[in-house]
Amino acid sequence: MTRAHVGTLCAAGAALLAASVALAITIGPADIRVGDVWSVVAAHLGWGTTELSPIRDGIVWQLRLPRTLLAAVCGAGLAVCGAVMQSLLRNPLADPFVLGVSSGASTGAVLVVVLGAGGGLLSVSGGAFLGALLSFGLVLLLSHTLGGTTDRVVLSGVAAMQLFSALTSFVVMTAADAETTRGVLFWLLGSLGGVGWTDVWICLAVLVAALTVCLAYARTLDAFAFGQDAAATLGVSVARTRLVLLCATALLTAALVSSAGAIGFVGLVLPHAARALVGSGHARLLPVAALAGAVFLVWVDTLARTVLDPQEVPVGVVTSLIGVPVFVLVLYRTRRTR
Repeated sequence: MTRAHVGTLCAAGAALLAASVALAITIGPADIRVGDVWSVVAAHLGWGTTELSPIRDGIVWQLRLPRTLLAAVCGAGLAVCGAVMQSLLRNPLADPFVLGVSSGASTGAVLVVVLGAGGGLLSVSGGAFLGALLSFGLVLLLSHTLGGTTDRVVLSGVAAMQLFSALTSFVVMTAADAETTRGVLFWLLGSLGGVGWTDVWICLAVLVAALTVCLAYARTLDAFAFGQDAAATLGVSVARTRLVLLCATALLTAALVSSAGAIGFVGLVLPHAARALVGSGHARLLPVAALAGAVFLVWVDTLARTVLDPQEVPVGVVTSLIGVPVFVLVLYRTRRTR
């Protein structure tokens, strides 16, 4: 696919994303139209006024818009992390959580909610972020101690995942009441309810920074497709590149998980869909994967909050129901190519 075709595809994806966000905000019990959404956004940006009531204005600006935008940011970030991890580890089944970041974030969040860690000075998102960083630090330490190869990184991630999952289960089972356990479980399965503009701006800033780093290493990631030894013969500093990209994806994953919980399968499925459209060249793959992930999660979140209205389904449940069949298909195709 030529650069012009990729540019056209990205422009179409951006337009589809904008339309999806505007349309998704209108879906719900309140009677809101697409034109109302644009008028509210314009009014808050100082470009005009809106005739909507303060209640409807609040529904759009304070509730649905930040939630929908965060869904787009999370979908884009998870898809980018998945694409990078699959190439970096040369494993089509790798996803952003392979480094144990989500398990560490879950432990941090549970410690704040159940045990009151931080003495009230630490929010759930803050505890989750610190837990994610601790888990990633443990993975780096273990993998470096064991030799620093790709296989050791994956095995260290599995070990960290099991450790922090066990800690989370222990704390919930021994110290949480039934109502707290239900709230924690809902967060662990992925939830975009109750998010605000602060979450959107923080996650967006981390996404832009991480995507910039990954795009700067796009050609290097292409070289990794031939193996680490081949990449080294092409002049790639394998250890340095792997460390930089692992840190970038881990920090992005930590930020997303701390705000929205663990939303599975997005980082596994969407990179494969993007490769089917534009191939494996990362300069094309990463932006297309980001747009595809953003559009996908906007509609998944819309489905999650409306399908059983007024009850809300955790976003991670819906992504898993969609992702598991695709995961099986990827496994089948991987088996056939070996």
